[in-house]
Formats: sequence, structure tokens, C-alpha cells
Amino acid sequence: MKNTATRDKLIDTGAELIAQHGYNATGINAVLKTCGVPKGSFYHYFSSKEAFGLAVIERFASEYDEGLATLLEDATLPPLERLRRYFATGREHMLDCDHTTGCLIGNLGQELAGQSDTFRDALNLVFQRWEQRLVNCLKDAQVQGSISTTVAPEALASFVLSGWEGAILRAKTLKSVAPMEHFEAILFGHVFGATPSSH
Repeated sequence: MKNTATRDKLIDTGAELIAQHGYNATGINAVLKTCGVPKGSFYHYFSSKEAFGLAVIERFASEYDEGLATLLEDATLPPLERLRRYFATGREHMLDCDHTTGCLIGNLGQELAGQSDTFRDALNLVFQRWEQRLVNCLKDAQVQGSISTTVAPEALASFVLSGWEGAILRAKTLKSVAPMEHFEAILFGHVFGATPSSH
């Protein structure tokens, strides 16, 4: 149990520091110092900084994925209400962290996708898992007739995730949740309800 607790502490601390400073700027020594763990212990749990980074990604992604499942697969709520709750939760997080951290996976995608195929593949798998949650929710909405069926749910989910991640990044740079609110307003007001234009 103690071993697992130490490993968990290293991963949790690493996630916090990486969210604030980025992967490249977060040294192992800083993680160890924050945790009060000797350097030898680090290499007992992780073969390299890359292995540690992958463990941080997996931990964050799994926890976030559980939250997504709760938000997007709650059959007691209409699909679009689930989606609104997902966006509201994202805005709350952005306000809680004072617009500093945003989405850890999105941040790492921007920082690392061009540097390492290992990280790029791991991050891509995470985004695919999240996208599938959105696909299922949007399929429900189309079946219930609350959004148009003119766009395939897979394409729509990809658009929603890309747009939302972009809005999160913009919110960080503006220090305001306004871009997140704008994205949601246009999505619900124009994209979901839009009918194909006739030419």
C-alpha cells in the first residue's frame, strides 16, 4: 500500500506541476522536492521521465474519462442537457484555477505532439476515448430528434471536441471564460439547430 501511495503521490504532484509549467519545464527534482521523496524512489517506480509523463497522462485521462461518462451518459437527463452540464463543468474548472491550467491533455498535445511519437500516440488515444463519449451522447440527441441528423455524430463530436479545446486555450490567454461561452452559444444556437441551406 505504501508503495502505491508513493507512486500515486508522485503522479498527482507531477500532474499539478506539469499543468502549471508544462512537461519540459517540470524537472523530476521539482516533483521529488514537492513530494519529499528521495530520487532513488522515483526510478523505482518509473524507468524515465517519459514513462513518468505517460503515467501522468493515463491518470489524468482516466479520471477525466470517468467524469465524462458520468456527465455524458446520464440517461436520466436529455442528451443536450448532459452536454450543457459538460460545458458548465469545464467553465467551473477554468474559474477555479483562475484560467491558469486549462486542459492538461490539450496543453500536452500542443507541447509534445511534435516532439515525441510516444506522447502523440498516447494523447491521441485519450482524445479518441473522449470523442467516443461525445459521439454516443450526440447519437442519443439525434435519435430523440433534438439535433439535426444532417451531420454524422462522429464528425460532430470531432468538431465539438476541437472547438471546445480551442475555446479552453483562448480562455487561458484571455483570462476569461467568454470564449467558452461563445463556443457553446454558437454550437447550440446555430450548429445543432441548423438546417442545411438550400442553394
